[in-house]
Amino acid sequence: MARGKSIKSRRGRKGAGAFDIDITSLLDILTILMVFLLQSYNSSGVVINVPKEIEIPRSNSETLNNFGVNIQVSKSQIWIDDKEIMNVNNLPTDQIYDEGGARIIALYNELVKIKETIKQSEKLSPKAKPFSGVANLVVDKTIKYEYLKRVMHTCAQAGFKEFKFVVLAAGN
Repeated sequence: MARGKSIKSRRGRKGAGAFDIDITSLLDILTILMVFLLQSYNSSGVVINVPKEIEIPRSNSETLNNFGVNIQVSKSQIWIDDKEIMNVNNLPTDQIYDEGGARIIALYNELVKIKETIKQSEKLSPKAKPFSGVANLVVDKTIKYEYLKRVMHTCAQAGFKEFKFVVLAAGN
């Protein structure tokens, strides 16, 4: 008989009281997630995949990058928007430079194609972004200035006359 009363008394208590949940630990987790998401947020909208051959210099600058063509330069390779366009190891020296060694042939040819494509899309669509002439340069910090000067000269010859250097923020 004692058992019967205890079951009955349990049923009677079930609907009688309010149910309390402690959500302190849940709020802690949400706060940590929010901090993580804010720290990893990129407000510039420019996403660049940097090849492992390139070590980017660091900067304390707080200005953000602009939209443009992404040119990545290592000691032996050049990429445009993640597409390798030149590997010095695969080309003879006379096929790398023209204009007396001032212009990089493969880079120039690819930039001219990109410029023409952008200009063509401007004509076809009134909502297309106009040609900005911006070149976002992702350059290995060990590149010699003479080579960087050739890259910049080549970009300017192809119509990309505004340069933005991509660097890592000092805190990263």
